[in-house]
Amino acid sequence: MRVLVQRSGKASVEIDKKIVGKINSGLVLLVGFTEGDSKEQIEYLAKKVVNLRIFPDENDVMNKSILEYGGEILSISQFTLYADTAKGNRPSYINALRGEESTKLYDLFNEELRKYCKVETGIFGADMIVSITNVGPTTILLER
Repeated sequence: MRVLVQRSGKASVEIDKKIVGKINSGLVLLVGFTEGDSKEQIEYLAKKVVNLRIFPDENDVMNKSILEYGGEILSISQFTLYADTAKGNRPSYINALRGEESTKLYDLFNEELRKYCKVETGIFGADMIVSITNVGPTTILLER
């Protein structure tokens, strides 16, 4: 499982010219799954995400989590996090978990996150336009 975390101002996801998820401030998560990912990994990474200290404290030092700072999460499924370009310029996605199993894990991950804060999502498998205002910029890759 891979989660690309971005500290964000306004962010939204659009499908067919309709906004289906948006936040004003918080985290944007790009989430991908691979064979062997488990419920335990999902629980671990959900806790890691919400406890990641990447928001400013009173001294403008990145020392607060989203739980302390406040904000929302926009979670987007992204199988391309498992792109492999070892054999050339056309990426292979053979390592990305397919279909129904990946959908279940994505839903479980978002349920775990909702235990801590408000979560908006895109639609799994849809062609989405994601708008992100990356603050900092702060981008961190988590993998388990």
